[in-house]
Amino acid sequence: MAALWLRTDPLLLASKSAVRRTLLAGAGLPLEVVAADVDERAMEREAGSIGASELAALLAAAKAAAVGARHPDRIVVGADQTLACGGKVYSKPADRAAARDQLRSLAGTTHDLHAAVAVWANGALAFAHVSTARLTMRAFTDAFLDSYLDAAGDAVTTSVGAYQLEGIGIHLFEKIEGDYFTILGLPLLPLLGFLRQRGLVEE
Repeated sequence: MAALWLRTDPLLLASKSAVRRTLLAGAGLPLEVVAADVDERAMEREAGSIGASELAALLAAAKAAAVGARHPDRIVVGADQTLACGGKVYSKPADRAAARDQLRSLAGTTHDLHAAVAVWANGALAFAHVSTARLTMRAFTDAFLDSYLDAAGDAVTTSVGAYQLEGIGIHLFEKIEGDYFTILGLPLLPLLGFLRQRGLVEE
């Protein structure tokens, strides 16, 4: 086990996100990935007209609870991210055409990214937090958009917003306000604060 992590068993991450896995591993937390069996789109439909931040919190908690039910003796982290712009909540685009439409609608506007994290322990939700970042996309040309989509490839379908800020997605933006970890989809500092408070990592 990593020196800072005080349990003998690794943290369970209820997310298939490679970025979240990298962030937690980079923070010295040993972890295992267990995909949550959660139908996110169905939950979004059932949630109705709740706000984007509330939806992110709901999905993060559902993922943590789903994995926690199968591993009741473990510490489980769930996370989710939503994007809202002009009263509309965006999901991951299904294909390149959907990504193009989404990026065209976001161009020249400012949107909110809501990143939620939830911890399930001892059969209950032990921690929940949502952080928000504001990002302003520049007014790019259609030619640039097509070049971006060519360069990004299938990665545009793997994240809400159709971009990875840590990669070539940075070319889409002119202004960014907010925590970097929030933008990547995991409010890491609040999570680490909770883990310290619970005596799970060294203080």
